Amino acid sequence: MIPSRKWSSLPLSSPNTTAWTGASRSSPSPPSPTPSSCASPSSWPCTATSPAAPWSRSSSSRALFGSSGYIELYPERKVSFFKNPYILALTAVAGIGGLLFGYDTGVISGALLYIKDDFEEVNQSSFLQETIVSMALVGAIAGAAVGGWINDAFGRKKATLVADVVFAFGSFVMALAPDPYVLISGRLLVGIGVGVASVTAPMYIAEASPSEIRGGLVSTNVLMITGGQLLSYLINLAFTRVPGTWRWMLGVASVPAIIQFVLMLCLPESPRWLFMQNRKDEAVSVLSKIYDLDRLEDEVEYYCAQLEEELEKQSNVRYMDVFKTKEIRLAFLAGAGLQAFQQFTGISIVMYYSPTIIEMAGFHSNQLALLLSLIVSSLNAVGTILGIYLIDYAGRRKLALISLSGVVISLGVLSAGSFLDASDSQNGNYGWLAVLGLAMYISFFAPGMGPVPWTVNSEVYPQEYRGICGGMSATVNWISSVIMSQSFLSVSDAVGLGGSFLILAGIAVFAILFVALFVPETKQLTLDEVEQLWKERAWGKDHKRERENFV
Repeated sequence: MIPSRKWSSLPLSSPNTTAWTGASRSSPSPPSPTPSSCASPSSWPCTATSPAAPWSRSSSSRALFGSSGYIELYPERKVSFFKNPYILALTAVAGIGGLLFGYDTGVISGALLYIKDDFEEVNQSSFLQETIVSMALVGAIAGAAVGGWINDAFGRKKATLVADVVFAFGSFVMALAPDPYVLISGRLLVGIGVGVASVTAPMYIAEASPSEIRGGLVSTNVLMITGGQLLSYLINLAFTRVPGTWRWMLGVASVPAIIQFVLMLCLPESPRWLFMQNRKDEAVSVLSKIYDLDRLEDEVEYYCAQLEEELEKQSNVRYMDVFKTKEIRLAFLAGAGLQAFQQFTGISIVMYYSPTIIEMAGFHSNQLALLLSLIVSSLNAVGTILGIYLIDYAGRRKLALISLSGVVISLGVLSAGSFLDASDSQNGNYGWLAVLGLAMYISFFAPGMGPVPWTVNSEVYPQEYRGICGGMSATVNWISSVIMSQSFLSVSDAVGLGGSFLILAGIAVFAILFVALFVPETKQLTLDEVEQLWKERAWGKDHKRERENFV
């Protein structure tokens, strides 16, 4: 709870400014509130502001209440990563959803080697192997598609709890599967849980994060994804000599889901979502654990100033509305495009099939393939940690461009190593070049194209579109992942492993052009400043007048 402290009358430009007293929430609202007040059933009123000077204390400090200039004006109120353990705890627990995502991505790559040993029909069919891998992605498409609606209707916390239950149940089904088809059903359930979590975790973290560290905190979710992948390879290695190898590998996935379910019961709902539901007392209680009292006062008034307009917008938002408004179309193009290119540049192939790729490069021992894959996954984790620092320092756009440039070079090395190994298959002297290309690829991809798409998608949409657009863009990611994982082995059979990587290199070149043309920089901008950025891109600097003329 907030310590007893009066939020005394502030020098706002409106003569009808009201004030909230933390010591006496039960007291009635002041008489004669202005029509612009945030009317709600809550017992404490929001600050009323005049139309002339919304959410500002004076004409000289409009940077207050949520603008990026706020920290420049009040540097002592800046929140750092380690200044507030509560933010770290909230981020870590919410990020377990990312760990589920990463674990499922990595574990199937090793488990598939042993599933083929147990089920001969799987060993004989590339299609069945691709289906076992990609069925989780089909489930993730469904989970991401409904995840946005679940988040908007029931909140981020309940969406996380639902994802945990579905994921844990699917893990038990996979571990006990008597045949490949029950295994595929379990993969579908796990995928649904992962899909909901992929929408919810970055959104929950972003909405509870101070703008100055939002990029790094959201990227922590990506670190949890890579940590899950690393954990999956360690689990795979641990169970290689245990009876029922792949069943243990897949069944252990239920443990982090159960842990998150229990811990999430102790965490609050997203403060922004609580404000949207007129549950302001609860929202202020959450914010009081994130900000000191001086900044808390500003944050609450800022939320209140935005509330009425956002509630009116959100009540009228439908899926097709995303494509009716120019600035929302541009935002969705950037967000969904990044998600698509994240997959089309090959990350799903590398993570799902890295042991298979290593075997195809001439290393035929399951244990050696898993060990080399573990090294690749470790590089992924280290690169993501680097990305957490760089994303708020270098910026999202620049980081993505550098990352993609390195990916093009790495895929070229992978392709060359694969072609040379195929032409000299008896000696096998070039297999290590393919492994080197794999390590280079993940080293360039992880700091940039790993976190950037998820971070950008957590911040580029207005509040009223955030759930819908976040779900739609995550669905694009999963659809792209299905296409890649379902076609990789077949394409490799047709054009060879080197040819497959050459195709991916060409796609990465197009990705560079896309980022350069359509993705703006959002570093250290507040969520509302990002919304203004899209309006300026759509309608020009004088966007209000231009939009009225257009209509």
